[in-house]
Amino acid sequence: MKKNNPLTETPPESPPPALPGAQMVAVHRYSGSVQADHDWLAEEVPVALVYNGVSHVVMMATPQDLPLLALGFSLAEGIVPSPQDIYDIEEKHGPRGIELHIDLAARAFEALKQRRRNLVGRTGCGVCGTEQIDDVCRPLPTLPFTQRFPLSALDHALAQLHEGQKLGQQTGCTHAAAWLSPTGKVLGLCEDVGRHVALDKLLGLRAREGWQNGAALVTSRASYEMVQKAAQCGVEILFAVSAATTLAVDTAIRYGVSLIGFSRSGRATLYTHPERLK
Repeated sequence: MKKNNPLTETPPESPPPALPGAQMVAVHRYSGSVQADHDWLAEEVPVALVYNGVSHVVMMATPQDLPLLALGFSLAEGIVPSPQDIYDIEEKHGPRGIELHIDLAARAFEALKQRRRNLVGRTGCGVCGTEQIDDVCRPLPTLPFTQRFPLSALDHALAQLHEGQKLGQQTGCTHAAAWLSPTGKVLGLCEDVGRHVALDKLLGLRAREGWQNGAALVTSRASYEMVQKAAQCGVEILFAVSAATTLAVDTAIRYGVSLIGFSRSGRATLYTHPERLK
């Protein structure tokens, strides 16, 4: 019997290295026949935000860039007025999930306790845990008109957006949020299984890096909450790859946000305040 020569055999194809937030699982693929294979899935774990020892919210998130999530969520929800009101962020990993322990300034923690909110599951619904209808849209000052963005730079931004979604390319199930310079350069990008969480992470990154000029771009639809998060953090221009909801448009009008949907190569739908778009 002829023996196989290991030096001439074609070795089995090795799976690509795992990215942070991805996990390989065994699968069977069907394409005319069924064959065993492997696939990468984005991780989704419970993440609790604990402020000064008091649990405030539990959300499902991809466990990467979690300090950015803690910072961005705190800013976007109006829990802190600035990053300086957060003294420390500590990750604690347990068998059932991750806790982010956030050390707040005393004034911010007192204001948080007054709100008496107990939020759960923000990736699926923006109002889960909100106690009264009047609390859905927070009163915020109208944004000033200090930013401009050339629509001719959108194609360049979209190309970079695709290239930067490494976790999305490996798993096929994450959203992304990116910060664009006024010339359309992607300065930073965050990914997560939750579109709201991806935006929270981006807002945390933007605050950490001190970026002011530019616009945000998200790969999902634009909900009212995403507009509200942007307005809370002073983001004047929000691009979305998909559509906007009616409440998102109403919210953008109220807060002075330039909201753009269906942001695709060579086209876009300008819903509100088009004067910021060149």
